[in-house]
Amino acid sequence: MASTPLPARTITFVGIGAIGLPMATQLAAAGHRVTGVDPFPAARERADAAGISAVESITEAPQADTVVVMVATPDQLAELVTLALADTDPAGQTWIIMSTVGPASVVEQAARLEAAGAAVVDAPVTGGVARASTGELTMFVSGSPAATAAATEPLAALGTARIVGEAIGDGQAIKVVNQHLCAVHIAAAAEALALASSLGLDPAAVLPLVESGAAASWMLSDRGPRMLQDTDAPVMSRVDIFVKDTGLVADAASAAGAATPVLDAARERFLAAAASGLGARDDSRVIETYQDAGHPRQETHA
Repeated sequence: MASTPLPARTITFVGIGAIGLPMATQLAAAGHRVTGVDPFPAARERADAAGISAVESITEAPQADTVVVMVATPDQLAELVTLALADTDPAGQTWIIMSTVGPASVVEQAARLEAAGAAVVDAPVTGGVARASTGELTMFVSGSPAATAAATEPLAALGTARIVGEAIGDGQAIKVVNQHLCAVHIAAAAEALALASSLGLDPAAVLPLVESGAAASWMLSDRGPRMLQDTDAPVMSRVDIFVKDTGLVADAASAAGAATPVLDAARERFLAAAASGLGARDDSRVIETYQDAGHPRQETHA
């Protein structure tokens, strides 16, 4: 017997960038009626080419029952909520905040939305562009049972929803832990491949050897090949994103009184990469901070 299709939703998807657009496309492919929102014309043009109607501001989007948020920073989330409260009617909507903005930000903005009659789900994602494109993201979901139930259909189109708690902010707290490990693993991979070069080894030969043993990590296998390329390696996740995310981790750790010396060392690498002009480059380019430190990378071919 065929399964019953999930009911379609009208969805406003805010933030149709590198990861947001494939997510919006997955939602549309699942039968939901999706309108993208992004201030950048190039993002809207890419959305149009992908078959997603897009507008510049949430105030231009048709009224929807669900708003999915994939903005980049806490400030952008605050600006979006302020605009929505001033010029739209969030009452009755379900807002699914999937950005990585930290616990404090999502708690503050959720309170504003809930006071206006919206239901809010805290659901930051992990998996990157590749898994966004295949609907295989992992989402750390928190919120009231009623709110999370209302978000079931859209989340099902995007990947696996892991319910981590009922309190808004629990999802972001899990993502903070996740980003701690991601940042440390990327920096460690860069340092190890730079070390291989300093030892006179070919990093391209070393990578498949170490990634198949006890030293393996997902980040080593995913970022390692791009670390073997040059500055113009494809941008899948920007250095600036990890400057932001490691800042959120550091802030959350400080508020909790937790020591994070390993994270702090990794953060310094991302800050150094951004300071050297690599902020808009792929986060794998953190390896170039080791070249600057006197560990030149051997020229290889990916």
